[in-house]
Amino acid sequence: MKNKVQLITYADRLGEGTIKSLTDVLRTRFDGVYEGVHILPFFTPYDGADAGFDPVDHTKVDPRLGTWDDIAELSKTHDIMVDTIVNHMSWESKQFQDVMKRGEDSPYYPMFLTMSSVFPDGATEEDLAGIYRPRPGLPFTHYTWGGKTRLVWTTFTPQQVDIDTDSKEGWDYLLSILDQLSCSHVSYIRLDAVGYGAKQAKTSCFMTPKTFDLIGRIKAEAESRGLETLIEVHSYYKKQVAIANKVDRVYDFAIPGLLLHALTTGKTEPIAKWVEVRPNNAVTVLDTHDGIGVIDIGSDQLDRSLKGLVPDEEVDQLVETIHENTHGESRAATGAAASNLDLYQVNSTYYSALGCNDQHYLAARAVQFFLPGVPQVYYVGALAGVNDMELLHRTNVGRDINRHYYSVEEIDRNLERPVVKALNALCRMRNQLDAFDGEFAFNRDGDALTFSWTGETTSASLRFEPKRGLGVDNQASVCTLRWSDAAGEHETDDLLAAPPTVA
Repeated sequence: MKNKVQLITYADRLGEGTIKSLTDVLRTRFDGVYEGVHILPFFTPYDGADAGFDPVDHTKVDPRLGTWDDIAELSKTHDIMVDTIVNHMSWESKQFQDVMKRGEDSPYYPMFLTMSSVFPDGATEEDLAGIYRPRPGLPFTHYTWGGKTRLVWTTFTPQQVDIDTDSKEGWDYLLSILDQLSCSHVSYIRLDAVGYGAKQAKTSCFMTPKTFDLIGRIKAEAESRGLETLIEVHSYYKKQVAIANKVDRVYDFAIPGLLLHALTTGKTEPIAKWVEVRPNNAVTVLDTHDGIGVIDIGSDQLDRSLKGLVPDEEVDQLVETIHENTHGESRAATGAAASNLDLYQVNSTYYSALGCNDQHYLAARAVQFFLPGVPQVYYVGALAGVNDMELLHRTNVGRDINRHYYSVEEIDRNLERPVVKALNALCRMRNQLDAFDGEFAFNRDGDALTFSWTGETTSASLRFEPKRGLGVDNQASVCTLRWSDAAGEHETDDLLAAPPTVA
């Protein structure tokens, strides 16, 4: 994976709603800013029950968005990452519909999980209570198969039916996806919800040894097809470290919450602790199409005796602070307040979660870019977007608060904002300096953290001291950036007023 800044975006929400339009936006408005792109599900259909994460056909581009030829064209200028949805597919898929019609006579019958296929001898209350699920209730939905009512395993929504990855039919289905992506100019795959992809009785059915075996099998098959693998798992921070040893890349889901915590409390010790143990083969993010994870910095959800990077009471306070910073908007989009809820995420744009404080937002991005790993920026974050309450009220889907539709005209208006100009300058600096391919050093002096990089021809360092700018309305800079390039030594302590430029 190229060590350059990448964008995460939907094909239909950044531009005029097609892959061709997205390609034009990336090549013009963001030229030199984002050199790779993670295109969120564009399969048939891209607008189902979970915004494309419930594919009816995972091997076909939704014709309303474009074709595989459009993906190939984009790949000429940008490395492309695509989701491989490992855990489930749509109940409207031809495979599941055939099972509903024919039951055990369907050739696809072994492909889907029911309660009895995981618990053939029955399940106790303790067994069922021990299943880990990111949403309230048990992971089962009543479906009629061949005239018989069955409890089908549905980890996320009733429309997303779980695949039996142990079955030949389920495994062949996953391989068919990899085959399609490997011949479609895709460079990287993101394994969506793989932490839930291996079920086993008498376990939590989440991040078990069997899950690690599944991850290893998929990675091996992807590698044989020339695809690099990124794992998407929200979990206890030590599990992320363990996962990193088994895959090409793992998300750093801890840093978004740690930076919010630091910028609202002035405490940086949790970040310092994380820098010391975090995997360097990471993809760093502050925001994605999902909510802002808090499980990643707290204690283990399955064993509260395993303490997190931040005490649980401070995690709870962070959630309340986000709600305050957004004037209650995130509260209206989180938990039981909106459908498609998750227990471990707060729904808000990252910019809004910081109270729309430009200095804090740019400081958080700077730290993200200075950590070892490949940085990705979500399209709403790329434009320092605020919560979309109109979309939330229209759909009542909590995550839609952070899934705004940007026309080209709206993109152009936002590109003129100083905070967006400064973010683009940071991206270009991160892409251009060879320092970020060199040697990394880290130092903590009280609550001030210094991140440094030294390359063959350039160097860069960032001093991050959040206690200088506590409070949403305080626009004081909380970081100082220094770098050297062909033109000499440079320094700025105000990224908003004096963004970096590289000779």
